[in-house]
Amino acid sequence: MASLVIVNPAAGQGGCAKAWPEIEAGLRAALGEIDVVMTTRAGEETELARQGVAQGASHFIAVGGDGTMNGVVNGIMGDGALARADITLSVVPAGTANELARAIGVHGDPMGAIQGIASGRSQRFDLLQADCIGLDGAPHRHYGVLAVSWGGAAEIVHRTNTSRFLKKLGGRFSYYANTLIVTLTYPMQRCDLTIDDRELPDQLYYSGLVCNTEMLGGGMRLAPGADHSDGIADFLFFKDIPRREIILQKPSWLFEGHHIEHPKVDYIRGRKFTVKSDLGTLVDADGETIGRLPLNVETLKQALPVIG
Repeated sequence: MASLVIVNPAAGQGGCAKAWPEIEAGLRAALGEIDVVMTTRAGEETELARQGVAQGASHFIAVGGDGTMNGVVNGIMGDGALARADITLSVVPAGTANELARAIGVHGDPMGAIQGIASGRSQRFDLLQADCIGLDGAPHRHYGVLAVSWGGAAEIVHRTNTSRFLKKLGGRFSYYANTLIVTLTYPMQRCDLTIDDRELPDQLYYSGLVCNTEMLGGGMRLAPGADHSDGIADFLFFKDIPRREIILQKPSWLFEGHHIEHPKVDYIRGRKFTVKSDLGTLVDADGETIGRLPLNVETLKQALPVIG
């Protein structure tokens, strides 16, 4: 069966739709026959990917941003593993955030991504299996490729994705504006943490992130040294940092990875993470709000084959 290309024309504030004719021509020239489906609403990528699995597709190409990629990933997954062993994923960057494309070396380069897909070169990525309480109040399982976060970081993404006014001013502007607002106003919270067999009770914190890739959030080096294929995640924990110490940091603080040197930031490696809290704190995976605490995250070593 031909490669199934799932396109989100709304990605990148409509930039994907404008770029699609050139991307389509490049894909057809490089791969020959392809099957193309377009999303018409948020979250439809997952349904389209599941339909593709049921119809026998094995190679899925996500065209859009990281939200599109994450939707496709959750459509090709079964319970703790790929729906079928022969399934593979590729991405063509055409969205606001393209961190998986950055991790494989084709950030901002759709034609380079297509050449990489045509080459057949592959690598395997770990997956983050997250179990939380869904937004509908029922238990929910979701898979992330880049990171699973909660607290302030998840709140920033949620507000960015739901703020119609700020989104009109641009995806990047909306993200940075909400980062400033949340940093100034988001209340510190408490949780009980378990990292593998290490218990860390009653932690006062601003945000936590279980990271699979080194670069996140538009090129920020949030998890310095993270290896997306070693079966171990890098846990970034912003504890009770005074607001002024966050606001007054140099812009390069997060982009160069200096934040992990702060005494109120923990950086711990592990495979399994449990977060318990009485509050309904938001949880995010790859820039998509997926539910609320409590949360369990488990690293699935090299569970996702990526071509390109």
